[in-house]
Amino acid sequence: MKSGLFASEPLPPAARRAIFAGFVGFAVDFFDIYLPALVLAPVMAYFEPKGLTATATTTIYYFTIVATLLGRPCGAVIFGHWADKIGRRRTTMISIVGFGVFTGLIAFIPGSTSIGVWSLNLLIVIRFIGGIFMGGEYTSNNTLALEMVPKERRGFVGGLIQGAFPVGFAMTTAVTTIMLTITTKQQYFDWGWRIPFIIGFAIAMAFLLYYRTVPESTLWESTEKSEMPLKAVLSGRHLTTLAQIFIMMSGFWLVGQPSTLLPSIMIQQLHVPTTMTSNGFLLASIGLFFAFLFYGLLSQMIGRRRSIVISALVVLVCCPALYYAAITNALSGGSPLVTTTLFGIFHVLAISPWGAVTVYICERFPTHVRASGYGIGYSLAVVIPSFSGIYVLWLSHVMPYLYAPILLLGLAGLLMIVGALLGPETRDVELHLPDLGTTPVPATVSIAMPRSA
Repeated sequence: MKSGLFASEPLPPAARRAIFAGFVGFAVDFFDIYLPALVLAPVMAYFEPKGLTATATTTIYYFTIVATLLGRPCGAVIFGHWADKIGRRRTTMISIVGFGVFTGLIAFIPGSTSIGVWSLNLLIVIRFIGGIFMGGEYTSNNTLALEMVPKERRGFVGGLIQGAFPVGFAMTTAVTTIMLTITTKQQYFDWGWRIPFIIGFAIAMAFLLYYRTVPESTLWESTEKSEMPLKAVLSGRHLTTLAQIFIMMSGFWLVGQPSTLLPSIMIQQLHVPTTMTSNGFLLASIGLFFAFLFYGLLSQMIGRRRSIVISALVVLVCCPALYYAAITNALSGGSPLVTTTLFGIFHVLAISPWGAVTVYICERFPTHVRASGYGIGYSLAVVIPSFSGIYVLWLSHVMPYLYAPILLLGLAGLLMIVGALLGPETRDVELHLPDLGTTPVPATVSIAMPRSA
């Protein structure tokens, strides 16, 4: 089997546009998702009541991110249904407009000195609604892209699409670094933080213009549609599939939460300089891009399930050790550069297993419910891990607050392994039409089951 970079025949232009749109859309999506993680970390006092402790500030900051994460499964349910019913392309375009507008609105929120606690409330509400549209974007867009790709390239393309995460994160860190560099501390507090959110709106609208050139999924067009995709995916064997994916993805989302907290922990509690934190995550994002490609190709060579189990073992063994070393170094007065480097390596190893996730979940569902299944399977498991900030506070009663995420990392690795082993291998699942755009797929054919089924 030739795979990924080594497949000989070029993809048709329609497939290339869909893949590019899937990659860019995910990058823009993550750019907007992680704007608060870096842009707002130095200026949370603008939104918060005065006199809060560093721990309270970190927890509130975390909930601005949680609001987005909780919106995403809602968007997956809503937009996954419509992507299966009216089409991937149209649903994606509606989602792009939504998350672009609500990202831009954040730039115009008044501060707590003007409207009190409503400043923070507005930030959380706008992030939640924006998260709904963000969940709709990848639910429909990523499904469209993978349905345009032959199976021998799906692993690489899945890793490439997931690789948009570090690109989006790198864009966020780059914009944050530039704004911190060209403004004084007071200027950044007054107006500098607003510029990245306006840029986020502009990028989303530019992507919308490009997306008009992307064709609808030929596979979806040639498949009989379900009258009620959401009901179908929440019953029978599809519900069993969702349960298995929920266990696995709970681990994936749980391992990502310490990385989400890191910028605030580094700046607010470990006193790592803001610019060094931003630059450190920028470099880590570059490494993470290639790590996603690695896991995508690995899943094509040895199978999705096996590659996920291997990556989970890395999470279980290496990530707690790196996190412990970074915290210990910082608390003992060690070099901030060493702390940043250790956290950067931790970030790459913890997040890179996602390189096999997108393609694996898409392969677990047939075409008429694939967007719903992928969106819900990918997003629903984020709900419980989203409250990791609270779990860390609970754990701080029995161990130091900064070391508590280590226990979550161990649990995450175990859930990833158990979830993956409960499911089948999917590398040889047929998603793609034998003759793109010319051969209809009968509704009775189960095109999303392994050949051995």
